[in-house]
Amino acid sequence: MHTTTRRCFMLQAAATAGATLSAASVGAQPARIDEKDPQAVALGYRHDTNQVDKVKFPRHAASQRCDNCQLYQAKATDPWGGCPLFGTRQVAGPGWCSAWVRKG
Repeated sequence: MHTTTRRCFMLQAAATAGATLSAASVGAQPARIDEKDPQAVALGYRHDTNQVDKVKFPRHAASQRCDNCQLYQAKATDPWGGCPLFGTRQVAGPGWCSAWVRKG
């Protein structure tokens, strides 16, 4: 007869909990930035470059999009991607903010 010690039980429970959390986080998608977020407002971020206030940002051009910016951390074909300006939240590929820099 095999008896389980308290130590073995605790190790097994911790391993099971870790595996469960790990599996759950694999499928989790990062949050998308909200246009009303204070950081987004400060940078004039919009999900659609065609919605940018042309009076407030006169240097903006419709060809400037997150997916062709140096800061965009995804493939140009990805609809959403990371941006270091917004931490763990993602920006829209066709979006724009005042920190846009041509990918070169």
